[in-house]
Amino acid sequence: MDSKKVLDLFREITEIPRESGHEEQIVAYLQQFAREHSLTCRTDSAGNVVIEKPASKGYEDVPTIVLQSHSDMVCEKNSGVNHDFARDPIRYVIEDGWMIARDTTLGADCGIGMAAQLAVLTDSMPSGRIECLFTVSEETGLDGAKALKPGFITGKVLVNLDSEDEGELFVGCAGGLDTTAVFSYEEVPVPTDSRMAVVRICNGAGGHSGDDIDKGRANAVQLLARFLYSHPELALCSINGGNKRNAIAREAEAVVAVPESMAGALMESVAAYNSDLKAEYAGGDPDITAEVGFLEEPAAGYRAISPDTARNVVTALFAAPHGVLAMSRDIAGLVETSTNLASVKMLQGGGIRVGTSQRSSVTSERRAAGLKVEAAFRLAGAEVTHESEYPGWKPDMNSRLLEVCRESYHRLFGTWPVVRAIHAGLECGLFLDTFPDLDMISFGPTIKGVHAPGERLDLASLDKFVALLSDVISVYAGARQ
Repeated sequence: MDSKKVLDLFREITEIPRESGHEEQIVAYLQQFAREHSLTCRTDSAGNVVIEKPASKGYEDVPTIVLQSHSDMVCEKNSGVNHDFARDPIRYVIEDGWMIARDTTLGADCGIGMAAQLAVLTDSMPSGRIECLFTVSEETGLDGAKALKPGFITGKVLVNLDSEDEGELFVGCAGGLDTTAVFSYEEVPVPTDSRMAVVRICNGAGGHSGDDIDKGRANAVQLLARFLYSHPELALCSINGGNKRNAIAREAEAVVAVPESMAGALMESVAAYNSDLKAEYAGGDPDITAEVGFLEEPAAGYRAISPDTARNVVTALFAAPHGVLAMSRDIAGLVETSTNLASVKMLQGGGIRVGTSQRSSVTSERRAAGLKVEAAFRLAGAEVTHESEYPGWKPDMNSRLLEVCRESYHRLFGTWPVVRAIHAGLECGLFLDTFPDLDMISFGPTIKGVHAPGERLDLASLDKFVALLSDVISVYAGARQ
């Protein structure tokens, strides 16, 4: 199996819409792929797909290997970019050894894993029976993994292809919990002597809310709240920012009414704040920007959020925890517990919704983080709910699969891979609930900027990823020792 074949298949996948919750077209593609290659295919009621490759002749007694990825992708784009994820193919370039989507997410997470599975299914290498499992809606709550039923896969060895750092083998992950706060409010007239303005925080790097939470990235929602908290003279009409639960907020904006006499001072304040942010994030998020623009429409056409509620919303967004809460005491450099202030949205029909997500490899700490977020928003008068909790994956350092992968990597590349856990949600923890006898590992090529526009795939690392996957399959088939 060669990496060119994998890349060609991934190019096909970039043509197919597959936003979380809308995987119908990619599921149909997988089913058609199985038919074209005369492979057995099963689809459950959730949309999860298994495609089976029978054992090569003479390899019928080799243990079945399950290869697994998720079929959905995070759909993020830069503001002002004309791209419809429900219809348009992903636009990308190949540059300096990278495959890059400049203005949107690329979907290499986890499309490259899918492509590797399809390549294995059609490759002539000797192997035992292969089951390729494609789960749905991983990015929005691991819904496909939660829906799996006993018997849908039969193999006891599972390779998850949803990791993003070549040279690293992942043997554990954090569990997750989503927390939502909703504010109700009444509208009041905007003072007639006001000018309308939009205060915006933009150009943040964003990134994965687990794997990038410790990298010093700016949170646009919290930075906007920080500015608004310092300027109580502004009447808040709307506030929106962030998007997906598993992405650090890159952009946020508020429509505000400012007294005519203070319009100049607002411009100066935003300029000063922009300078502060440039200095604060020079080493971690240098493009983060604060800006303000004035609207032509008269204030009479706007309504403001009642002052008490506006103050409560802004205060809670500013005070709410965000970022790393605890580091692991057992694994150096591993984030153990974190929280992501993911989004704030105005709701149709009234209300303001704040979305957050908590992660931890320790169940009690994950739930405590959710309660900490709940406390901050309940103090501000919001209704708070928790949902979509999923378990972590405890490392098994005595795993036979881990031993095989380490030896394969060393034999192929002359160095030992790093073995570690990841502060992100993999489906492996949920698999153990349904298939408790699984021996699992996760690895993949290097993908940078996951869950944010500019996501890119390192093509040299793809070569090594494909070579490792092929070798591990060969070891289990007895073709390597």
